[in-house]
Amino acid sequence: MLIVIGLIVAFVLVAVFSNRATRGCRWREYRLSGCDLRTRWRCVACGAEVFTSDGAAPKVCHAPNRSR
Repeated sequence: MLIVIGLIVAFVLVAVFSNRATRGCRWREYRLSGCDLRTRWRCVACGAEVFTSDGAAPKVCHAPNRSR
Protein backbone atom coordinates (compact mmCIF):
# COMPACT_ATOMS: atom_id res chain seq x y z
CA MET A 1 0.00 0.00 0.00
CA LEU A 2 2.86 2.37 0.77
CA ILE A 3 4.35 1.79 -2.69
CA VAL A 4 1.05 2.68 -4.38
CA ILE A 5 0.78 5.94 -2.42
CA GLY A 6 4.40 6.76 -3.27
CA LEU A 7 3.76 6.21 -6.97
CA ILE A 8 0.68 8.43 -6.89
CA VAL A 9 2.60 11.21 -5.12
CA ALA A 10 5.47 10.91 -7.62
CA PHE A 11 3.06 11.11 -10.56
CA VAL A 12 1.37 14.22 -9.14
CA LEU A 13 4.74 15.92 -8.52
CA VAL A 14 5.93 15.20 -12.06
CA ALA A 15 2.66 16.56 -13.48
CA VAL A 16 2.89 19.74 -11.40
CA PHE A 17 6.57 20.50 -11.98
CA SER A 18 6.94 19.47 -15.61
CA ASN A 19 7.64 22.16 -18.17
CA ARG A 20 4.48 22.48 -20.23
CA ALA A 21 6.10 24.76 -22.79
CA THR A 22 8.16 21.88 -24.18
CA ARG A 23 5.90 18.96 -23.40
CA GLY A 24 5.33 18.10 -27.07
CA CYS A 25 8.87 18.97 -28.18
CA ARG A 26 11.58 16.36 -28.59
CA TRP A 27 14.87 18.15 -29.20
CA ARG A 28 17.68 16.42 -31.08
CA GLU A 29 21.17 17.85 -31.37
CA TYR A 30 22.38 18.30 -34.93
CA ARG A 31 26.14 17.88 -34.68
CA LEU A 32 27.09 18.56 -38.30
CA SER A 33 26.09 22.21 -38.33
CA GLY A 34 29.59 23.53 -38.98
CA CYS A 35 29.31 26.15 -36.26
CA ASP A 36 31.69 25.67 -33.33
CA LEU A 37 30.33 28.41 -31.06
CA ARG A 38 26.66 27.42 -31.02
CA THR A 39 24.78 24.13 -30.90
CA ARG A 40 22.04 23.48 -33.44
CA TRP A 41 18.86 21.81 -32.12
CA ARG A 42 15.91 20.51 -34.13
CA CYS A 43 12.55 19.42 -32.75
CA VAL A 44 11.35 16.18 -34.30
CA ALA A 45 7.74 16.89 -33.27
CA CYS A 46 7.19 20.34 -34.78
CA GLY A 47 10.25 20.93 -36.98
CA ALA A 48 11.50 24.03 -35.17
CA GLU A 49 15.22 24.70 -35.44
CA VAL A 50 17.17 26.83 -32.96
CA PHE A 51 20.76 27.53 -31.96
CA THR A 52 21.96 27.70 -28.35
CA SER A 53 25.24 29.05 -27.08
CA ASP A 54 25.37 26.97 -23.88
CA GLY A 55 24.95 23.57 -25.55
CA ALA A 56 21.75 22.75 -23.66
CA ALA A 57 18.45 21.90 -25.30
CA PRO A 58 15.89 24.74 -25.51
CA LYS A 59 13.45 25.13 -22.63
CA VAL A 60 10.55 26.57 -24.63
CA CYS A 61 8.84 25.55 -27.84
CA HIS A 62 9.97 27.49 -30.90
CA ALA A 63 7.41 26.10 -33.32
CA PRO A 64 6.68 28.61 -36.09
CA ASN A 65 2.95 27.83 -36.15
CA ARG A 66 2.33 27.60 -32.40
CA SER A 67 0.73 30.48 -30.52
CA ARG A 68 2.60 31.48 -27.37
